[in-house]
Amino acid sequence: MNAETVSLDSTLPTDLERVLRSARIPGGRIELRPDDVKKGLGKLVLTLVELLRQLLERQAIRRVEAGSLTDTEVERLGLTFLQLSQQMDVLRQTFGLEHEDLNIDLGPLGRLL
Repeated sequence: MNAETVSLDSTLPTDLERVLRSARIPGGRIELRPDDVKKGLGKLVLTLVELLRQLLERQAIRRVEAGSLTDTEVERLGLTFLQLSQQMDVLRQTFGLEHEDLNIDLGPLGRLL
């Protein structure tokens, strides 16, 4: 199947569709630029890390509210989430991404985060 016969399905996530359309050049070819690939991969990985971070943070909050953690464990969790947040800021800056960039559009499913 060549690039000329590929059509974009209307169910593709909006962000992915936009990337595919912007990569097209006349003649039906797809032009991939290394910087775009690097940024796109960084966005995907950071989005997954952010999703996992949010899930872990919610679980930690439930455990704190349930009283199943010691004061020392609560303090360690707080420091861990603070350090993770700081590291995510550094990585987002490295890839030139804003926090909103990690909330990818899943088309009919809505926003991820």
